[in-house]
Amino acid sequence: MNRFVRNMCLATCVAAAAPLSIAASRIDADNGSAPSADLPSVAAQPWNAQPRAVLDGASPTVADVGDVNSFGRNLHWLGLALANVAVAGDCTGTDPSIPCQTLAPAPATTSFSFTDVAHIALPEKASNSLLCYWFSPVLSYAFNNPTAAPVVARLRYNPTLTVENPLLATPGLIDPTTGMPFSGKLETSMTSSQLFELPLPAGMSVIERKRDSSVCMAGLLSRQALVETYGLTAAQAKEFFKRPTTVRLNINGSAQYVDQAAMTFGLRIIGD
Repeated sequence: MNRFVRNMCLATCVAAAAPLSIAASRIDADNGSAPSADLPSVAAQPWNAQPRAVLDGASPTVADVGDVNSFGRNLHWLGLALANVAVAGDCTGTDPSIPCQTLAPAPATTSFSFTDVAHIALPEKASNSLLCYWFSPVLSYAFNNPTAAPVVARLRYNPTLTVENPLLATPGLIDPTTGMPFSGKLETSMTSSQLFELPLPAGMSVIERKRDSSVCMAGLLSRQALVETYGLTAAQAKEFFKRPTTVRLNINGSAQYVDQAAMTFGLRIIGD
């Protein structure tokens, strides 16, 4: 693998330096290839819902707190995983532990897809009703315009999670988001996709380093999402969290007018 990708990956794992040139625009682009359980349910908590006063130890409702299953419960640290991926004009000599996608010459757009680049295996009863993520990308990339005309360089990535659980292997259980049997697993997006765009004059090159983090809202998966999004019964959703669960990180995206990029992703899971 060439020196840029190797050195940039090492640098991003330690610290994120200030950009060396004009900052690229950042747009959250949550147009993932899988449904997201991370967005709070609008139906569960309408915009005009009026919360009631919770008196004398009465249990709060969905209209009060949004997620009654996790209300008042302690946070539990459930694991940490790190993934490195790269895209480059030449992946020759790449460290075998770092997946690398060879980029087509400009102006072509290259799509990339890396599956199961990191995983966290949770034992049974690791959480009560919720799996939540902290997602921290550290990116180093080089935009380059080799043409004689102005262009817009782009780098996009979209993380998804494959969640494996024995309950999802129940015969006859259908995933309503795909119309197919779960076969032991489902795929969910995170609200953590990003698109970087930068106008480049003819012959201009720019190197950027970015560090960012995002945290879940409704969770990468919850009892409520298992019922409302994935069609499980309340009893099945409760049983889901009693079984062992493996969460696998996937990264897909695209690049145009990108010479090289080294991407490091930190994934931490917490529960209740």
